[in-house]
Amino acid sequence: MDSSRIVLCALLLCVACTQTDRTSRAPAMALDSVPPIPSFLLARDLEERERNATSSVVHDFQFTDRRAASGITFVNRIVDDAGRAYKAVHYDHGSGICAADVDLDGKTDVYLLTQRGTNELWRNVGGGKFADITASSGLNLPDAIAAGCAFADIDNDGLPDLFVSTVRHGNHLFKNLGGGTFRDITADAGVGYVGHSSGALFFDYDGDGLLDLLVANVGVYTSNEKGAGGYFVGLADAFHGHTHADRAESSILYHNDGAGHFTDVSKRMGFDDRSWSGDATVIDVNNDGRPDVFMLNMQGENHLWLNENGTHFRDATKTYFPRTSWGAMGTKVFDVNGDGKLDLFVTDMHSDMFDEVAPGDWIREASKSASSYMPADLFPTGRDQFIFGNSLFLNTGAATPTPFREVSDSLGVETYWPWGPSVDDLNADGWDDILVIGSMNFPYRYSTNSVLLNETGHHFMHAEFTLGVELRPYGATEQPWFQVDCSTSGADRTSKTCERCLQSDAAAAGCRADSLTGHFTMMAARGSRSAVIFDIDGDGDLDIITNEFNAGPQVLISDLAARHPVHALSVRLRGTTSNRQGLGAQVTVVLPDARRVLKVMDGKSGYLSQSDLPLYFGLGGADHATTIEVRWPSGKTQRYPGPVKAGQTLTIVEP
Repeated sequence: MDSSRIVLCALLLCVACTQTDRTSRAPAMALDSVPPIPSFLLARDLEERERNATSSVVHDFQFTDRRAASGITFVNRIVDDAGRAYKAVHYDHGSGICAADVDLDGKTDVYLLTQRGTNELWRNVGGGKFADITASSGLNLPDAIAAGCAFADIDNDGLPDLFVSTVRHGNHLFKNLGGGTFRDITADAGVGYVGHSSGALFFDYDGDGLLDLLVANVGVYTSNEKGAGGYFVGLADAFHGHTHADRAESSILYHNDGAGHFTDVSKRMGFDDRSWSGDATVIDVNNDGRPDVFMLNMQGENHLWLNENGTHFRDATKTYFPRTSWGAMGTKVFDVNGDGKLDLFVTDMHSDMFDEVAPGDWIREASKSASSYMPADLFPTGRDQFIFGNSLFLNTGAATPTPFREVSDSLGVETYWPWGPSVDDLNADGWDDILVIGSMNFPYRYSTNSVLLNETGHHFMHAEFTLGVELRPYGATEQPWFQVDCSTSGADRTSKTCERCLQSDAAAAGCRADSLTGHFTMMAARGSRSAVIFDIDGDGDLDIITNEFNAGPQVLISDLAARHPVHALSVRLRGTTSNRQGLGAQVTVVLPDARRVLKVMDGKSGYLSQSDLPLYFGLGGADHATTIEVRWPSGKTQRYPGPVKAGQTLTIVEP
C-alpha cells in the first residue's frame, strides 16, 4: 500500500473514532449507501483536533444534529434560478431564520423562511421538540420568495410582531395577537414596498419609545419574466447590476407613528442609501446614545449613517471606516476583547466568488482574496478603498485618525464563502464566539460553516470540526438538486446540463444516472444560509438551528451542560420610557473578579435575521454576578445589585 493510502486510512480510522458519538445518535443508514467522505475534510478534521488539543479554551463538547427528534419537517425550497436555470443572480443568497417566544410561554419558537412553498412557524413545546403551527398562526406566505425576517414589539404590548421581506412579492408586517396567532397589517401600516428587499431591522432612531424600521433593498436584479412558482427571472448580468445607476433601489427608513402605522422618512432624514445592500446593523459609533446605522454593500463601499440627535442622518463613513469590505454580506456588533467598547464584524462573500480555492487549501481560505481575479468593470470608483475579505473593526475609543482599527487577520476571523455571523457564548466562558455560515451550492464544491471560539479577545480558534458542527452526519456533502431528461426527445436535451451529463465522465460533472435511459439527477453541495443561536432544550447551554438552502434545517444540540457545570445568566429587558423590548440598550454583567461582560440588545441574530431573544451571559467559573448595569435607549442608567445567581432568566425593568 502506498504512503498516501496509508495516511488516508489512518485519517479514516481516527475520524471514525472521534465521530462515533455523533453518528451513533443519527438514524440508521445502510453502510453501502453512505458516500465517501472527501479526504480534504477528513484531513482538516484530524488537523484541527490535534491543533486544538492543547488549547485552554473550553472545547470538549459536541453539537449533534437532532432534527429528526425535534419534529421539524420544514424544507427550504429554491427558485429555478438557483437550480436548473442557475445563473449568477442574488437568489442564491437564500433566506433567514428568526426566533422569538411568540406565545409568551417561556420557550423560544422559530420562524423559517423559504423562496418556494411557505415560511413556517414552529412552536417550541419543550424538551427540544417543536410543533408546526403555521396554519393556525396566520403566517402563510405561499411562494413569496421570502428573504429576511425581524421579530420586534412595534406597539409595546409585550408581544413580538413580525416583519418579512420578499423579492418583488411585497413586504409584510404581522401583528401578534397572542397565543401564537398573527394578523397581516401591512396595508394599514404602510410598509408593503414591492421590490428587491432583503434584510430588515427594528430600532428606535429618535428615542420616542417606538421601534422604527429599516429595510435594506438590494437593487434591480430581475426581469419582468416569470418562472415556476411566480418568481421573477434574474437578469443575465445581475452580478454587474451595481454598475448600472438606473438599477439602484434605495433602502427605506420608516418612522413608527404609533397606532400600527409607519411613514417613509428616508428623504426627510437625509437617509439616502443606494448601496447594493443585503443587510445592515445598528452601532453607536460615537457613544452618544443615538443608534447609528452601518449599511452593508455586497458590491461596493459600505456606509455609516451617523444619527444626529434623532433628527437627521449623514454619511460619516470616511471618518470612521476609511476602508470597508467590498463584498459585505453579514454583520454583527459585539465586544470582541472585553474592553467595554463595541466592535464591528463584517463578512465578505462576493470577494471570494472570483477566487475559487482548491479543496483542502485551508491557508488560502484563511487569507484575503486577490482582487486581481476580478473584472475591472466591477470597480467603477477603483479598488483602493476596499478590503477583499472579512473585516473586524476594533473600537479603540481614539479620536484620530479613526476610532476603529481593522484586525481581522491578526485575530484569525477570515473565512471562505461566508454569508453571515451569529454571535454568542457557545462555551459559556464569558467571551462571545462566532458562528459563520459559509457555503455555496450548485455548481460549486462543498464548503464548511465555521465556529470561531474566542480566546479571551486575543485570537479566535477554528473549532467547527472539534465541536461537531462539521462534519455533517455521515460526512454528507452533497444532495440531489434537480432532474433533467436528456433522452433523444427529452425536454432538456439541448441544455448545457445535458451536455455535461452526456459526456464520458458524467459522474465527475455531478450527474447521477437514473433508471430511465437519458434521465439524470444533478447533485449539488449542501450548504447553510443563516442560523440562530439559543437554548433550545432549556438545559442552560446554547444550541443552533440553521436554515439550509434547498433542504431541511440542522438542529444542532449542544451537550456542554452534560459535560460541564454551566454558569450562565439570561437577561430580558422591559422598557418603560424606552421601547418595551429594550432594543438599543447596553447591558454589562460584572463578575466576581471584576471582569465586565458587555452585550448590546440589538436583536441581530444572523444573516437576514433579527430575533427577540434574552441576552445570554456565560460566567465562566463564577456561580454568580456581582452587579448588572444597563444603559437604556432613553439614556437612563440602572444598576441591578447582586449577587445574582447563575442559572436564571432575569427580567430587568427600566425605572
